[in-house]
Amino acid sequence: MATRPTMPAAAATTSPDDLLRLDRQVCFALAVAARNVIALYRPVLEPLGLTHPQYLVMLALWERSPLTVREIGQLISLEPATLSPLLKRLESAGLVTRDRHPEDDRALAITLTERGRLLREQALQVPPRIVATLGMDVEELQALHASLSRVIAASTPAHQPRR
Repeated sequence: MATRPTMPAAAATTSPDDLLRLDRQVCFALAVAARNVIALYRPVLEPLGLTHPQYLVMLALWERSPLTVREIGQLISLEPATLSPLLKRLESAGLVTRDRHPEDDRALAITLTERGRLLREQALQVPPRIVATLGMDVEELQALHASLSRVIAASTPAHQPRR
């Protein structure tokens, strides 16, 4: 016998009007938290000469280089059209090179330069500074990360049930 999804107890006891309160919206909390946390990164990344999206690209490349534009886009959830100007700026800064992929002429291989590899050492200070600025326990942030990872997986179109 198929079971029907049940409504959470809080939703069952809340009036329909309460469901539309701004302070109850997950989308609002996520949007404000994302803006605020990214703003905390700005002064920490500035001495490295990176914006937050550039930092995300560099994180991907510090894990594995070279990567194609498509691979970077998949890793950091950005479209290639958004990535292209960002990668050009990283190349102008001398942190990456953009060359045709040796196995696929249609793809660009993004590779760290020596300067880009060396920047990783300075970037090691970024996570502890953000944790300190937030004033939250590492365990609490790890739990938040796990919860957000579940939200990301559940909200990714490939993982959503078809209606």
